[in-house]
Amino acid sequence: MSVQNLNTYDPFADEGDPLGDSADVGSTADYIHIRIQQRNGRKTLTTLQGLPKQYDSKKLLKAFKKEFACNGTLVDDEKMGQVIQLQGDQRAKISAFLVENGLEKSTIKVHGF
Repeated sequence: MSVQNLNTYDPFADEGDPLGDSADVGSTADYIHIRIQQRNGRKTLTTLQGLPKQYDSKKLLKAFKKEFACNGTLVDDEKMGQVIQLQGDQRAKISAFLVENGLEKSTIKVHGF
C-alpha cells in the first residue's frame, strides 16, 4: 500500500487581488458628510464636507444662511477641501435641502449624537 502525497494547491493563487484593482474600497470621497460639533455650553456647529466640485460652495452657503436663518462660513481644509460651517444644529435641514435640490439621499451621511 503506497501513500500518495497530495500536491499543495492554493485555490486562491490564480485569483490575485481579491478586491480587484479598486484602490478606493471603503473610500469616503463619494459621500457628503454632515456633522455636528459641540462648541461651548449649548452652542453647536454643523459642518458639511465632501460636496462635489460641480456645486458652488459660496452660493450654497448663501442659500443655507437665508433658508435656515443662521450664520455660516467657508473653511479651507487641507484634507477635506472646502468645508461649510453653520451655526446651530442644522443637520436635518441641510439633508432635506440637498435632497430637494437633486442630490441622492444615499450619498448623504448624517453624523452626530
